[in-house]
Amino acid sequence: MTFSVKDLGRSPGSMRTLEERVPAPKDLGVALIGVREGSELELDLRLESVHEGILVSGTADVEVTGECGRCLEPLRFDRTVDLQELFFYSDSESLSGEDEEQHRVENDSVDLEPVLRDAVVTSLPFQPVCREDCRGLCSECGAQLNADPDRHHEVLDPRWSALAGLTGTAAENDAAAKSESDEREES
Repeated sequence: MTFSVKDLGRSPGSMRTLEERVPAPKDLGVALIGVREGSELELDLRLESVHEGILVSGTADVEVTGECGRCLEPLRFDRTVDLQELFFYSDSESLSGEDEEQHRVENDSVDLEPVLRDAVVTSLPFQPVCREDCRGLCSECGAQLNADPDRHHEVLDPRWSALAGLTGTAAENDAAAKSESDEREES
């Protein structure tokens, strides 16, 4: 995603617009959500020559796909992200040799992929959801709670499981003892 800026030269004030459709680069997203590699990105940019370098500003329209972080339903929506970055000339006085974070004009061109990656990834939701009131999945059986919001399972505390068997046995013993006592009284 490299664009030539040779026509802008080193003439502060010169400018050109750029409207391009380009394929999305690899790894433009996070684990649950992102832009599918090869999908179409629509760039609407303005390239301006300034004293220190080339100022790139504009927008990128992307189609975001992924899955809900609660119920794992597929997600798909369009997002417009703003881009603005100054690409420094190699001999610029503003460019310090120690600062690796600065983007540079190299061979009369600018590489927009890192700028685009930063803008898109930071605009994505940290915990994507299909809707704000998504109930997620049942922790017991994995069923979607959006479809069946009244779903519930009786959960017994495992510490009481040994006593749970006694309650049934005690009731049975009481019933058996009562029937024996009733039989004795009748005889």
